[in-house]
Amino acid sequence: MTTNSSQTASRISTFVFLVVLAVYALAIVSIGLAISFYGDQSQGSYTWIYMLGLSIVSITLATYVLLQSRRHVTTMKTAVPPQVMTTIECRKCAIKNVREFQRGDYVYKELEKCQKCDDKQIITAIYKEVKEKEKKYPF
Repeated sequence: MTTNSSQTASRISTFVFLVVLAVYALAIVSIGLAISFYGDQSQGSYTWIYMLGLSIVSITLATYVLLQSRRHVTTMKTAVPPQVMTTIECRKCAIKNVREFQRGDYVYKELEKCQKCDDKQIITAIYKEVKEKEKKYPF
């Protein structure tokens, strides 16, 4: 599972890349139309200016989306998945034990016997540990 998630986190989404590529292609077509409209100014039309402006705006926005998606990929690489913990308690002597979550754990599941009183232990809580973020002060 780690190899699959590391492969997807190391590159930009294929859908986003195809959309950006399509916008670049349409911008190139728009530049070509602007040049052809500029050469054919028999009626004094300024359509070529609009086409050129449209192509410049679309290239700028596509480049922005591409750069933002690359930035998002680098932040995804540094994200650490939260740690899920399981609390185990003995019914008789109330001893608590905390361990990492294991597949098949569920609340009120009976486990092995207690080391102290030989009564069965049960899972009383399953939770993820949340680390508090450091506050950044402007001064």
